[in-house]
Amino acid sequence: MNKHPLTVLAAALACTYVSAHAQVVQLAMHEEKPAKSLGVVTISTSGGQPTSLPTQIPTTIEGIGKEQIEQSINATDSEDAIRYLPSLLVRKRYIADYNHAVLSSRASGTGNSARSAVYADGILLSNYLGNGATFAPRWGLVTPEEIARVDVMYGPFSAAYPGNSVGAVVDYVTRMPKEFEAHVKAGYVSQPFDLYNTHETYKAWQTSASMGSREGDWSWFVNLNHTNSHGQPLTFPTRLKSAGVAGSAGTAVTGAVLDANNANQPWYNLGTGTEYTTVQDHAKVKLAYDITPSLRASYTYGLWKNTSEGRPTTYLRDANGQPVYSGAINIDGLAFTGANALTGGDYVLTNEDITHSMHGVSVKSHSQGVFDWEVVASQYGYGSDTNRRNGVNNFLPTAQSGGAGTIADAGGTGWNALALKGIWRPGGDASQALAAGARGAHVVDFGLQQDRYSFRTVTSNTTGNWITDATGSLVNDVGGNATTRALYAQDSWAFAPLWKTVLGVRLENWSTADGFTTFGLGNTANARYAGRDESFVSPKAALSYQAAPGLVLKGSLGRAVRFPTVTELYGATSTTNSQYINDPNLKPEKSWTSELSAEKDYGSSSLRLTYFAEDTQDALYAQTTFGALANKNISRVQNVNRIQTQGLELSFNGENVVAKGLDLNASITYTDSTIKDNDGFVVVPGDTLGKRQPNIPAWRASTLLGYKVDDHWSASLGARYSGPQFRTLNNADVNGYTYQGVSEFFTTDVRVRYKQGKHWSASFGIDNLNNYQYWNFHPYPQRSYVAEVKFDL
Repeated sequence: MNKHPLTVLAAALACTYVSAHAQVVQLAMHEEKPAKSLGVVTISTSGGQPTSLPTQIPTTIEGIGKEQIEQSINATDSEDAIRYLPSLLVRKRYIADYNHAVLSSRASGTGNSARSAVYADGILLSNYLGNGATFAPRWGLVTPEEIARVDVMYGPFSAAYPGNSVGAVVDYVTRMPKEFEAHVKAGYVSQPFDLYNTHETYKAWQTSASMGSREGDWSWFVNLNHTNSHGQPLTFPTRLKSAGVAGSAGTAVTGAVLDANNANQPWYNLGTGTEYTTVQDHAKVKLAYDITPSLRASYTYGLWKNTSEGRPTTYLRDANGQPVYSGAINIDGLAFTGANALTGGDYVLTNEDITHSMHGVSVKSHSQGVFDWEVVASQYGYGSDTNRRNGVNNFLPTAQSGGAGTIADAGGTGWNALALKGIWRPGGDASQALAAGARGAHVVDFGLQQDRYSFRTVTSNTTGNWITDATGSLVNDVGGNATTRALYAQDSWAFAPLWKTVLGVRLENWSTADGFTTFGLGNTANARYAGRDESFVSPKAALSYQAAPGLVLKGSLGRAVRFPTVTELYGATSTTNSQYINDPNLKPEKSWTSELSAEKDYGSSSLRLTYFAEDTQDALYAQTTFGALANKNISRVQNVNRIQTQGLELSFNGENVVAKGLDLNASITYTDSTIKDNDGFVVVPGDTLGKRQPNIPAWRASTLLGYKVDDHWSASLGARYSGPQFRTLNNADVNGYTYQGVSEFFTTDVRVRYKQGKHWSASFGIDNLNNYQYWNFHPYPQRSYVAEVKFDL
C-alpha cells in the first residue's frame, strides 16, 4: 500500500516526459498567464487588475485558470482550485469548512497556518491573528465561480511579502467583466459515511448568482453564494481501556467501539462529539473606474455570514436501549467512574453566529513606462463572532434545550493593511526588454507596507440558558495588538546575455502593545504584558541562466522572519474541554530557504526539477496534551530551536499530451524534515531530537488528467498521494488511522462535464472515488457524489 500509489503516479509522470517531445499542437490561452523568461516570472499589470504579486517573481510559480477549474475539478470551495498543485494540501474536512482548512506546503504542515499567505485581488485572506487549525485563511470570501485564475509562489524569495510567505503565497485573481455577463449555478453533494457506529449520508447544497458589466470607464461585478452543508462527525469522546476498573460500578452500557489511539493504546469510542450543520452566505461587490487609460481605481466589498450548529451523538445504550450521555458507565465489566465518568465536555453542543466583512481599495497606474505606482488599503473585520456551548456539568438531553454554558465573543477583532508600491523601469518599458533577456535591462519593485492585527475574545458564563441568554460572570478575557511595518526593494537585472538576477531586501519593524489575559476576578493568573519592538533584515537573491534553448537553470535564496501572532503571545483561553497556554516571550521564527531548479520548456509542455532546503531557527509550534487535566486538552505554544528540511520536487505541465485535447499536470515530492535541536516543552528531555517535523510526509504526489472530447464533453481524472506522517513533535503518534492520528492516503477523483452551446453546462463528479478512509486528526470525507448545473448569459 505504501509504495503502489506512488509508483503509479511516478510512472505516469515519467511517461509524460517521454511523450513531451512529440507534442505539436498548442492550445489558445483563455486566461492571462504569467510570462516567464530566464526563470523569472513577469506579471502583467497592463489591465490594472489588483493583485498581491510583484511584477518580477524569482522563484517557482504554479497556477491554474478558470477553464481548467471548470472542466477538471469538483470545486465546491475556492481552496479546491489548488488541490492538484505540487506539494500543496488544504486540510478541508467538509464542504464550507470555515475554521480548520489550513494550507500546507513543502516544509510547512497543516498545523502552521501562519506559514503561508493567501490573497484575493491584493487583499489578505490569511488570518495572522493566530497559528493553527482555527486560524485558517478566509477562503469563504472567494467563491469558485469568481476565480479568473490562481497562482502559487513557493518560498520567501520575493521581498514584497512578509515572512509568512516562507511556505507559499496563493494569489487569487477574480473576474472583472469586459462586457455584460450573468451566471447562475446550483450544486448538490452527497456523502455516504460509515465509521465506528455512524452510518449516515451527509449532504450539501449550494446556489450562486453573479452579474457584471463594463460601461465606458466603469466596470462592476456582483457575486452571491449560499451554502447549506451537513458534514460528517469530526471528533469522538473516548476513554482509554486502561482507565477502567474491573467491577460492577456504573451504568452498564453497550455500543462503545474498541479501537486503538494514535499511540496504539486500546481505547473506547463512545460517540461523536462534533458534527457541523453549516449555513453560509457570501456577497461580493467589485467596482472599478478607469480615471485615465493608464490609471484605475478599484473597490471591493465582501460580506461573509456563517451560522453553524455542532451536535454530538452517543453510541452508548443502557439495558433499556436508552441513550446514555452522563455519569459513571460500565463497559464489559470495566467501570469508568470519578474523573473518568461522562461529562458535558464529552458531548459538547455548539452554536456559532459569525458575520465578517472586508473592504479593499486601490489606485493603480499601469502605463508600462518609466514609473508605475499603486496605493492599496484593505480591512478585514469581525463584525460579530460568537460561539455558544453547553457547560461541563450540563448534560444531554437537557442541554439540547438549554441549561448552563458559555459564550465566546470575538466581535471587533480583525486586521488592516496599507501598501504603497512603485515600479521603476530605467530607460522606459524595461519589462519587455527584461522578458526578452536584453542585457542591462532593469525592473525595480519597491514599497512601504503596514499590517496591523487586533485580537479580543471575551468568554463568559451564560446567566441561564446557553442558547439564548446574555453573558454572566467572566471566564476569560484576552487580547492584544501587533503591527508590522516594512520597507522593501528588489531589482530584476539582465546583467549579461543569457543571465538574469533578482536582488532584494526587506526591512521589517514588528511591535506589540496592549496584551493582556484575564481569568475572572481574583485569579492570580491575570496579567498585562509589556509591549515589544524588534527589527529585522531579510535579504533575497536569485540567479538564472539560459543553459540551452528551452532549458533554464535557476537558484534562489531568501531569509524569512515569521513573527509570533497575537494569540500565541496573549491568547490564553479555557473552554468546556480545552485550554490554551500562551507565551508572551516567544521569539520570532527565522528561516533561510533556498532552491535550485532546472526547467525545460517543450512549447506546449514543461518539466521542472527543484531541490529545496530550509533551515529554521526558533520554529513556532503549538502542541496538545489530550486529557492532561480533568479530561481537558491542554495546548501550549513554544519555540523549537532548529528544524532542517530538504527535498526534491518534480513537476510536469502539458497540453495536448499524446493526443489533442489531453492535458496532464503531475508532480511528485520527496521531503526530509528533521528536528535538530529543541529544549522547549517536551515529554522527556531530548525525545524530539532527530524526529520528523509534524505533518510533513516524506512522499507526496498528485496528478490531474483532463480530456476535452469535443466542444460539448470533457472529463478528468485526478489522484493524490501523501505518505505516513506524525502530528506530534516526538513522533509518538505511530497509528495514523484513528481519531487524532494523521494517516497516509491515496485518493482518486473523477469529473464529467457537458456544455450545451454558450449558455448551459452540467457536471457530475465523484471525490474520493476509491473511498479511502484517511485522517488528519479528524476523519476526511469518504466517497462523495457531486453534481452541478450552470447557466451563463
